[in-house]
Amino acid sequence: MDERVREHADVLVDWSARVEAGDDVVLSVGPDAHELAVAVAEKLGERGANLLATYGSGEITRAYLRAHDGDFDEDPAHELALVENADVYLSLGGGRNTSATADVPGDQRRAYNGARSEIRETRLGTRWVSTVHPTRSLAQQANMAYEEYQNFAYDAILRDWESLADEMSQLKELLDAGSEVRLVSRDTDLTMRIEDRSAVNSAASVAYDSHNLPSGEVFTAPDATEGEVTFDVPMTLRGESVRNVRLEFADGEVVDYDAEQGADVIGDILETDTGARRLGELGIGMNRGIDRYTDNILFDEKMGDTIHLALGRAYDACLPDGESGNESDVHVDLITDVSEDSRLEIDDEVVQRNGRFRWENSFDG
Repeated sequence: MDERVREHADVLVDWSARVEAGDDVVLSVGPDAHELAVAVAEKLGERGANLLATYGSGEITRAYLRAHDGDFDEDPAHELALVENADVYLSLGGGRNTSATADVPGDQRRAYNGARSEIRETRLGTRWVSTVHPTRSLAQQANMAYEEYQNFAYDAILRDWESLADEMSQLKELLDAGSEVRLVSRDTDLTMRIEDRSAVNSAASVAYDSHNLPSGEVFTAPDATEGEVTFDVPMTLRGESVRNVRLEFADGEVVDYDAEQGADVIGDILETDTGARRLGELGIGMNRGIDRYTDNILFDEKMGDTIHLALGRAYDACLPDGESGNESDVHVDLITDVSEDSRLEIDDEVVQRNGRFRWENSFDG
């Protein structure tokens, strides 16, 4: 076994999920994540946690959804009980086909997701963490040789997370104190209110309200969005390629949209529910260990020189106690490159220009 697989498991269990002796852990394992699952299971055994492993396959999901009549039971009790009794939920991605569910009809997908809202909310109440094992399918999607992709993935995952957390705290403080954010770049001029919101220093640990490994972003829950934004980073959404998405906002909602490719996918997402037309997240990527796009949102949205916005659900960690943010059955991230001809302002003060922050030596104020 590559020693980096064990290091990945160490970071996941110790830093990210903070697993303790006696924790009840659900481990969802992708088809080609077997090797990482073995390393994680060994680590959990050493820790004295209680392990239940499940199999997470896109092809199984596809077969089930395409065969079902679409009248799904609300939050099936056996599945709900599983997450209700879990302290930790670890998802190890690593499928054989990154487009396995591409031909699942949108209405079928919406019905299934809508019928599992309580299960989803309960899982989000655990110490949950999502990560991926570098696989050949992910390497192919990223247009890399397998060994090249392994090196890329571990550069992003095996970081000095404490040092990165310290750096990202500077941006968190600025967002926490701010009232309005403005993003300006080519084909983009967007304003968002962030008053009374709390930014999350997403340092790949539940101790920071962060649930992805790798991570390396600071995000908050915007409101009252106005203007236009273009997302120029190519992505795969629901198994289909999406390029150059343009959204227009008025009174906080998407009022017009278009895309060079995949406009129908964007339209389908927007039709999910009322909340899908509003933003649930403004995220600023700060993980410079991620140095190229890979068509994998887990990595791409954390990349330095990028900003992403998510349609749909807002995270409670960004909201004042007792306040409900944007609610939706979806949370779909879209990414824009801010490495050139761009600026990010907080209350009319430029805090990032052309991808560089004001505390960096290369910042051009």
